Amino acid sequence: MTAAAVPGLGADLGVGVEGEGLWRPTSGCGPYCLPPPAAPDVSRLRRAGRLLGVLGMLPAGVGLAVLLPLLPAGRGQAALRGWALWTLRALGIRLLVGGRAPRGRALLVANHVSWLDILAVLAVSPARMVAKREVRSWPLVGALAASAGTVFVDRSRPRDLPATVARVAGALRSGRSVAVFPEGTTWCGAATDCRPGRGFRPAMFEAAVAAGAPVVPLRIGYRYAGDPSTLPAFLGEETLWASVRRVFAARDLTVSVTVSAALHPAEGADRRALARIAEAAIHPTPRPVLATRLDLAA
Repeated sequence: MTAAAVPGLGADLGVGVEGEGLWRPTSGCGPYCLPPPAAPDVSRLRRAGRLLGVLGMLPAGVGLAVLLPLLPAGRGQAALRGWALWTLRALGIRLLVGGRAPRGRALLVANHVSWLDILAVLAVSPARMVAKREVRSWPLVGALAASAGTVFVDRSRPRDLPATVARVAGALRSGRSVAVFPEGTTWCGAATDCRPGRGFRPAMFEAAVAAGAPVVPLRIGYRYAGDPSTLPAFLGEETLWASVRRVFAARDLTVSVTVSAALHPAEGADRRALARIAEAAIHPTPRPVLATRLDLAA
């Protein structure tokens, strides 16, 4: 798949003829979006236990990723789902699922709040992930992501995007599900004015259209002590370790994943309209809608 084969794909990233306007989505979030600093809810011993538990799950995940190609598809998916569930439990996080996860291949699209989103998606519907290139350099997590077949996106090289879309389409054609966060960046999930300005980027939706695969929107939310919370968010210039420490110290964290009805794009469907419909399924707050028509197959 080339840029010429997908008209306007570069424009979806804000890339001009001279390659200006690199795809670096930003949100309006800042430190004020996080809850005020508070004393840890759990003891130092419990926090140390969570750290050790997660450190144990990461190499186990790397080993699992190596074995996945050797396992039958159903058994491999069950093993990956179990690993993600146990990792959430090691962190002291409870998972709630609404709706039914897709049985076959699908492009899974979700809002993006935290690094925990990846675990939540894998625990609901195991899939290859699409992630920014920087994740590859994260200690242990990067190695796990690479060994699990993650498709890395280099946002400083937007002209490479057609090749990335082609890889995603190829995975979908082979029967694999692929998960992507089309907002392109994390945000707190609470304040409407913090949402990335351009909403869901439509580029990856082209892969679903090309492969004839359904698109399944997933809405991810977090609760702390029973109330909606931004505590698990990973925002702006904050370090990953700062966010991890906040999660380690919290008691009664819950992540919910709500699975919406699948969208079945017809051949040649408009990826931009498909992106807007998927975004509306996750974020009910209205956005300006492009004057395009999406032809959905029955």
